[in-house]
Amino acid sequence: PDVILTVNNNTQNFVLQTTPGTSESLKCAVQNHSQAEELLWYRKNGRVDLKAENKINSSDICIYPIRADDNGITFTCKLQRNESMSISVILDVTYEPILGGTDLQTAEEGSSIKLDCNVKANPQAQMMWYKNDSVLNLEKNHHQIYQTSELFQLSISKVLKSDNGTYSCHAKSPLKLEIKDFHLIIEDKKIVIPNEPIIAAAVVVTCTILFGLIARREQIIKVPGNSRLGGGGCQNHPKAKEPIVQS
Repeated sequence: PDVILTVNNNTQNFVLQTTPGTSESLKCAVQNHSQAEELLWYRKNGRVDLKAENKINSSDICIYPIRADDNGITFTCKLQRNESMSISVILDVTYEPILGGTDLQTAEEGSSIKLDCNVKANPQAQMMWYKNDSVLNLEKNHHQIYQTSELFQLSISKVLKSDNGTYSCHAKSPLKLEIKDFHLIIEDKKIVIPNEPIIAAAVVVTCTILFGLIARREQIIKVPGNSRLGGGGCQNHPKAKEPIVQS
């Protein structure tokens, strides 16, 4: 008979339902073997280290503790001499909604803001935004919702003072209703004075003062009277026979 591989008595790939905090045992076995068969275990694409006595004809692994992040993880048992012979187990970890995000945010009036509600849940939760304990009324061109499997985002464009308040992210699953609050504070719009006019005015004032100082200096050093008068008086002029009187 042909060699048969089983995991927890299953001969085909299967889904194992579990919850966080518990433990799960997986037993891989070779049936109808005529020789010692070595087994391999993989977690996703990574090889699991096994002791020598835990890999021949039968191999057990224990997953503990199960975490929410283990949801969707695949464990695969393979026959070492023929890895195409394998069985995979997909973990289906069910857990209550887990919410996260920045509790307090501020925005300037007229700007835009995004409230990111990070969410993890299995099964998937139904999401809703509330404001001040009432379902948020989504206004066209003002509110926008963006959602993925792990993000529930509220965008508010051109925020107003009336957008102040507490926004609540509600995640409702068959297991639990989880709520996270986000506090939004809208600040007054800041008045920005452009730098260019200030710099230009400063340059004008500086130039005016500088030109004034130069003009004043020229007045101080200017020689009064006729520019043809020489120093030392008329008696020092080489051609003067008598004093020359300037009128």
